Amino acid sequence: MENKTQNGAPKFKSVAELRAQYESEASSAKERIKSLFDEGTFVEIGTFAHSAAAELSGNEGELEGVICGYGAVDGRLVFAFAQDYSRMKGALGAMHAKKICSLYELATKNGAPVIGIFDSAGAFVLEGVEALAGYGKVMRRVADASGVIPQIALIAGPCGGAMAAVAEMFDIVLATKGASLYVNPPFIVNNLDKSGKSGSPETAAAAGLVSAVLDDDASALAYVRRLLSYIPQNSADGTVYASTNDEINRLTPDVAAIISNDGYAMTDVITAISDDSAFFELYAGYAPELVCGFVTLNGMVVGVAANQPSENGGKLTPAAANKAAKFISFCDCFAVPLLTLVDTEGYEVSAEAEKADYSKALARLAGTYSSSENAKVTVVLGRAYGAAYTLMGSKSIGADIALAADCAKISAMPTASAVAFAWGDKVDDNAKRSELEAEWDAVMASPLAAAKAGEIDDIISLDELRQRTAAAFEMLSAKNTLKLKKRHANLPL
Repeated sequence: MENKTQNGAPKFKSVAELRAQYESEASSAKERIKSLFDEGTFVEIGTFAHSAAAELSGNEGELEGVICGYGAVDGRLVFAFAQDYSRMKGALGAMHAKKICSLYELATKNGAPVIGIFDSAGAFVLEGVEALAGYGKVMRRVADASGVIPQIALIAGPCGGAMAAVAEMFDIVLATKGASLYVNPPFIVNNLDKSGKSGSPETAAAAGLVSAVLDDDASALAYVRRLLSYIPQNSADGTVYASTNDEINRLTPDVAAIISNDGYAMTDVITAISDDSAFFELYAGYAPELVCGFVTLNGMVVGVAANQPSENGGKLTPAAANKAAKFISFCDCFAVPLLTLVDTEGYEVSAEAEKADYSKALARLAGTYSSSENAKVTVVLGRAYGAAYTLMGSKSIGADIALAADCAKISAMPTASAVAFAWGDKVDDNAKRSELEAEWDAVMASPLAAAKAGEIDDIISLDELRQRTAAAFEMLSAKNTLKLKKRHANLPL
């Protein structure tokens, strides 16, 4: 059999030749893998996998356009695949999909996270339906792994069509500047809306499709490494702890000064109570009226979902409800404890909100809080008006411990609205109205009223916010690991 191509080059290469070719090739995929893993720990699998149809596109002897393997990230086992645009533009075909599926099989067997680095021109169209089936097989693997092992996607180049759907199936999605995430090609969509921004990572971040947009590969992969430090290996791994010298009983006098300002930044409160003032925020560019991310309290990794008074009064908008539900669901999947900090004016009142499936977004949030089994502590710091109080992790919807600051206001309606509703046109004197509003705050909206009703476990000072929340999580630390089996009820004598 002739071992020559039409241009006279060798058609078949030895293993040594292929290895030499592979080691001499430079590619962004290789550099990304190198930056992700601890030095010298990455082991590739499926190195010499090769599409039988590659020769149809003039790529005889070229290896598959995805690098797959495993290694250590800060000493922890992690699996990763990186699409390689330098090989057939990272096009996904049957073998490409097979490599990713094999990686997933190993990752789920070993209970370790998967990092997917997306950089592909799309499907290997010359394979036809086999390429389309490849998408389906990868989607099924990603779906099966959801809630079992953490999955983080990094969009580092083009990511379109069905591959965009694959990326969005991951738990947390990141992107680098200059990358693109789209279903339909941007040049088509931009002809329709004329914005010129379709498919950009910034547009995706504003829509909540990506958690963060990083400047370049180096900063993105450093971000991934840091993110992994907050996340358990798998759903059975238990709570993650980090080393800290921060004292659990440290008082937080700064919090009172922070929340005394109208429209304060809740992120300032979060950093004031966290270990070493560190807060790893997610989805900062989407629904800024609610913040979410990770902190450590006395070394324990805790997820935080909190209203942001500096943005739209911290209102529970449709986008805020969806953002909170997604984050809370992720925390529950991997038994990450959840701290909810509440200070909200209530619901958003607008035609736009009603058009945005408002009730469905609220239902999603209610269902997520109610069904989650992770440890949950809620603290009402300021306003908690209407059903927004109920939905923001109240005791009735599933909080294990519900606390309120002594300055909190918990009421079925905002104070001014409540007085207007109760007394209406009977009060036309501004001084009298102000007196009634002060009385409402002191009696009806007092956290003491909620505590008397059994909906607040304790009323605390802002100085002890860190101490009390950390202590509550320490008490709840066995909640997801201690499964006591009942043999039978004991009979009375």
